[in-house]
Amino acid sequence: MAAAANQLEMNAVVNGGAGFDPSMWRDFFVVEERMRARAEQLAGEVRRRMFGAGSEGGVTMSTAEAATLVDTLERLGLDGHFRHEIGVLLGRLRREEADFAGSDNILHTVALRFRLLRQHGVWVSADVFDKFRDGTGSFRSSLHDDPRGLLSLYNAAHMATPGEIALDDIIAFARCHLEAMSMQGELKSPLADQVSRALDIPLPRFPRRLETMNYLVEYEQEDEHDAMLLELARLDFELARSLHLKELKALSLWWRELYESVKLSYARDRLVESYFWTCGVFHEEEHSRARIIFAKVFGLLSLMDDTYDVHATLEECYKLNEAIQRWDESAISILPKYLRMFYVKLLKNYDELEDILKPHEKYRMSYTKNAFKLLSEYYLREAIWSNTKYTPSFAEHLEVSVMSSGYPMLAPVVLMGVHDHLGVATVAAFEWATGAGATPDVVITASGEVARFLNDIASHSVGKNEKDVLSSVECYMAEHGVGEEAALAAVAALAEHGWRTINRAFMEMDTGLLPAARFIVNLTRTLQVIYLGGRDGYTFGGDIKRLVVSLFLDPVAVLYH
Repeated sequence: MAAAANQLEMNAVVNGGAGFDPSMWRDFFVVEERMRARAEQLAGEVRRRMFGAGSEGGVTMSTAEAATLVDTLERLGLDGHFRHEIGVLLGRLRREEADFAGSDNILHTVALRFRLLRQHGVWVSADVFDKFRDGTGSFRSSLHDDPRGLLSLYNAAHMATPGEIALDDIIAFARCHLEAMSMQGELKSPLADQVSRALDIPLPRFPRRLETMNYLVEYEQEDEHDAMLLELARLDFELARSLHLKELKALSLWWRELYESVKLSYARDRLVESYFWTCGVFHEEEHSRARIIFAKVFGLLSLMDDTYDVHATLEECYKLNEAIQRWDESAISILPKYLRMFYVKLLKNYDELEDILKPHEKYRMSYTKNAFKLLSEYYLREAIWSNTKYTPSFAEHLEVSVMSSGYPMLAPVVLMGVHDHLGVATVAAFEWATGAGATPDVVITASGEVARFLNDIASHSVGKNEKDVLSSVECYMAEHGVGEEAALAAVAALAEHGWRTINRAFMEMDTGLLPAARFIVNLTRTLQVIYLGGRDGYTFGGDIKRLVVSLFLDPVAVLYH
């Protein structure tokens, strides 16, 4: 009784005289608001501490420290918060080559500078690596004991452009030693995990959101990690993921209604997998509208793709294409009954997407509608080949299949929902994305080639549908009279050439278009994961289930204040 009386007396003091227990919940249900406030506070503190009040790029940093900071911010997914500051630091990296080259010739820092500048569209000669060779032209034996440097060298060399044979040699050299170190258990975490990941997919080609997911754990294990940056990155990741889950719920409800109403049971039911791909393109909170639009259009595209590929007769394919070219409700009558609801939903959804756009953005719809119509034309051409058992030449196949990969159609769709205040989705960017009525830009074409080759390698591995058109692998075998293994190796080499073409284009294109081009390349990066090792993680969603769970559901350690 005495204890109870004492408790009531204490409660009375806490509650202004009333004897009630204090709330056990307090602000439990406003955690997100607390996280956001803390993240904003941390971002300001990071900016002041690392860059100074004037945000002039941390003039007291060495060039090596500047390169490390840019890399850390990007891999932690924080570059969106510090775009100006990163731009200033990259300017320093570009100007201060002499200072950088004199930093004890550390392989890691030289390779890091090379990779960062090339990824940001700045040409750097591969001659910077000559200093690590001996008198015979071979790499110095001392490099064999520098796994961190070798990993940086390996990643940097994958920014090669077509014909850079010296970087081919570097890749082979670094890979050989990294594989040996991995097999012999010489590497410790987190470096061992980073090496394993890079040997599967080099860092410049790995999806940035997945890299952040991994690096949040790995960065904490680095001796020189910055606790403030780590806390900010965890908060930022969790806040974005909270929004992703809300979007995924809304999209799942939209897709379930669509999929069940169109009744195209032969079509793939892969909303979650397509949203996983979407988050690989743009994960930031500011791109919520762009993600919603892209995911919806891709869902409609997937239904059309599967109709042409696995179900419709050739006559039905002609009718579907005619209706899509007309793009009017009056065309419903020409369609077979089972496709009419799909067509109604297609037009309705496009109208709803247009309503999402602001009045001055509605011009974007014409680009995306025309791209959808063009893709339908190429799907029809493939359907004709399939139904007539036609074997195209490899070049003829590539001309059509790069277009049917979807990239020329998806390029304007990627931009459609991006807010124009970011200076990315400009009229010039839409003209670039659609080839201004001519042929697609080299970045889009090369990305389409990589997508096509990865898809065809996967389909050759997991098997094709009966109605599928011949793949690039099969066309290569028929034209060159070679076996399966040689054809797969040749197509894989062409995919590699596509990546190098993208690298070169980044260093040659109008810098004002680079942000738009990065979105396109992000599409391709995520495909590297979806098609890793010859799997098809979109068609066979179980292949990437673990990744989906890790990205959207597994807990992230977040510090609450």
